[in-house]
Amino acid sequence: MPAAATPADKTESYFPLAGGDNDGWSNEEEATATCFCGAVQLKFPTQGPGLIYTFVCNCADCRKVTASMFASNFTVANTHLTHVRGRENLSTYAQARTIASSNTMTNFFCKTCGTLMYRCSSAFPELSVLRIGTVDDFSLHETKLKPMLEQFVERRVGWLHPLEGVEQVEGMWLPGK
Repeated sequence: MPAAATPADKTESYFPLAGGDNDGWSNEEEATATCFCGAVQLKFPTQGPGLIYTFVCNCADCRKVTASMFASNFTVANTHLTHVRGRENLSTYAQARTIASSNTMTNFFCKTCGTLMYRCSSAFPELSVLRIGTVDDFSLHETKLKPMLEQFVERRVGWLHPLEGVEQVEGMWLPGK
């Protein structure tokens, strides 16, 4: 079966068949993020105050934990994050040797398919860092979740270009600074 075509207007809701489940949704205020197999699904806000910021990170931790050259992320206040299903299917891995500090970063993965759903830092226990790629409505990748900044730009691989029109930050960007 051929893959679904990408819509010409990337701002229109678009839910491609991606993974094992197909029940994601979005509206003006919130949306879902689902792991590849569909066992874990989260609901999150698509605007403030619960949606804090969106960013690309080029740090060594993000490279390793995503098996890619960068991670595309968005930060949500825990008071606005809901586990729709699969909380019991999350496995954690925590590490205190992070790139910018000795803060403990705890990673939450689907036990079944291994998708990294989010990370939490001991420095900001009230926030969760979700992965933009887990969001079910792909139009949100182009609109409400488009990165606002790129951090650890000094560690970006040479063959990647800076994100156009996005704040460039050396080291880690900290909320309120």
